[in-house]
Amino acid sequence: MKLTRRVFIGAGTATAIATISQLARTKPSYAKNGEINLYSSRHYDTDERLYKNFTEQTGIRVNVLEGNADELITRIKNEGRNSPADVLITVDAARLWRAEEAGIFSPVSSQVLEGSIPENLRHPEGLWLSLTKRARVIMYNNTQVDPSQLSTYEDLATEQWRDRLAIRSSNNVYNQSLVASLIAHLGEKEAEQWCRGIVKNMARPPRGGDMDQIKAAASGMADLAVANTYYFARFAPGRAASNPNIFNRIGVSFPNQNGRGAHVNVSGGGVVKTAPNREGAIRFLEYLASPSAQAIFAQSNSEYPVVPNVPLDPVVARFGDFKEDKVNVAQLGRNNPLAVKIMDRAGWA
Repeated sequence: MKLTRRVFIGAGTATAIATISQLARTKPSYAKNGEINLYSSRHYDTDERLYKNFTEQTGIRVNVLEGNADELITRIKNEGRNSPADVLITVDAARLWRAEEAGIFSPVSSQVLEGSIPENLRHPEGLWLSLTKRARVIMYNNTQVDPSQLSTYEDLATEQWRDRLAIRSSNNVYNQSLVASLIAHLGEKEAEQWCRGIVKNMARPPRGGDMDQIKAAASGMADLAVANTYYFARFAPGRAASNPNIFNRIGVSFPNQNGRGAHVNVSGGGVVKTAPNREGAIRFLEYLASPSAQAIFAQSNSEYPVVPNVPLDPVVARFGDFKEDKVNVAQLGRNNPLAVKIMDRAGWA
């Protein structure tokens, strides 16, 4: 079996198990043969283009193992010093923090990475870095809500929005990171008060993903939704989930523009400390921070690039420019356990 194909874990297939076993047995050959092994919880087919372009530019092949972030972290820990993994990529600062806490990453010092990616989007000690940004914002039914009524995340918890908000459950890591950012700015007490207000303002018990919250707002079941912008872009004309009844009925509001800015989460990655091809792993991350790779991230999955001045997806560009929260994303991970406790205490299902 060729190891350049993508495989998935979590489904328990014989193919995946066989490939993982083979990777583990052949670890020493990878540094010699000009290959890297990427463990990734990004599940976007469009990322294949990034791997292909990197190989064409460097001659280094990318073997990709995809799976749930927690499964990948556990696998690397269990593989120990024999792990074939060179790079781990995952989504959300909280999951990057979990990998950091598991001792998986090795610090990287790179003038390319430090010169390309803003400081607040990198781990302070170089353990990992952001590759894309996701703005988590307020979306509103434009037949029911005047955007001038919208201002801050804090305002979402006020009486004005009682029974009018659609939002995912507390076990959603995107919401956990949003609460983690509120802890960073407001402190534990005020963050918990905010969560209690959000629970009171829910139009329905939390269910479904971000796209379901947007649908609820478009249908009139709710007036507002909290969601990542790239999910909304999927409803645009010509996209896989194109739906003009939804896309034309929803507006996007970036909160806290007169203050700290809108909350931004990330996908990111780092070099595994036992990487058999550390040099190739660093070159791969440097490539992902290049303008050409950042443009692929932005154009193919409607995410925001972490490198300045990279063109946005045209649909995302229509949402407008915005001021973003500059809190270091590593703090979102560190605040995650407390955020989960606060949401639980607040009765956020």
